[in-house]
Amino acid sequence: MRELKDMGTLLMGFLPWLLFLFFSGHSLQSLERISWVCLVASLTFGFFELRSGFMLQWGTLLFFAACILLVNFLQVSWVATQMDLLANLSLASLVWITLLCGEPFALQYARKGLPKERWNDPSLLKGCRFITLVWAVLISLSVGVSVYRRSPAPQATEQAYFGISLTIIAVGVIFTTLYKRQKRLQRENHP
Repeated sequence: MRELKDMGTLLMGFLPWLLFLFFSGHSLQSLERISWVCLVASLTFGFFELRSGFMLQWGTLLFFAACILLVNFLQVSWVATQMDLLANLSLASLVWITLLCGEPFALQYARKGLPKERWNDPSLLKGCRFITLVWAVLISLSVGVSVYRRSPAPQATEQAYFGISLTIIAVGVIFTTLYKRQKRLQRENHP
């Protein structure tokens, strides 16, 4: 049961990005609409994280605000045509930045459900850095897929690229859930 709650919390942090993946579509109008939806989702579902200064939430909010400005208002067509690459690159950069700044996004979420006396536990810090590193690598793979899509090499179908994106997300969620479960069981068995 706890694993489901943890998975739900993790998915809520990425909710605007997931909405963007599923509903950005293949038209300018769908991109314009989903940018608004993702901005509102960032504000609505990430309100408390924004108030607490979560870097992933702030970066997400800024990304979708920039999308609205550049695509909806300034109508920069290059941004619209490169959106999958820009979205993956932005998200990967956000995750890498949280890791390099010493505030891995996983730690910010982990602290949310823990008493303050555990916030600086060395095993917690190490585990959250590792989880964030895995996510950074996975999302960087998405960047690689977006770059490959722009190459002259033989291309897959849109459905295949969508499937790759979903697989990367699923691997991240499954890894995070299993890793946290394993660490919790280790703590419980070796107090």
